[in-house]
Amino acid sequence: MQGHSGHGHSHSGPKPSVAEDTLKSDKVQIERKTFVFTLKENPRGRFLRITEDVNGRRDTIIIPATGLEEFRKVFEDMMRTSSDTPPKTPME
Repeated sequence: MQGHSGHGHSHSGPKPSVAEDTLKSDKVQIERKTFVFTLKENPRGRFLRITEDVNGRRDTIIIPATGLEEFRKVFEDMMRTSSDTPPKTPME
C-alpha cells in the first residue's frame, strides 16, 4: 500500500484498492441488454456483482454473498408473479 497513506476510503480511482478474486463469471443477453454476473471475493467477503450494459452504458449492483439466498427468494417470487399475472394488453 505504498502512496495510499492519508487517503482513507477514497473511491476516486478507476480501480479498487482491495484485491478481488473472481470465482465465477457468466453473461446473459436479454433483448438489447447484456447482464454480467460475477461472483467475487475480497478480504471483506464474497459478493455477487451484476452489471447491466445497454449500448455501452453500465450500471452495477453488488449483493453480499450473505444476502444471496434472500435475493433468490425475492427473485423467484417476482418470476412466479410475472408468469401468473396475464400481461395488460390494450383493448382496441
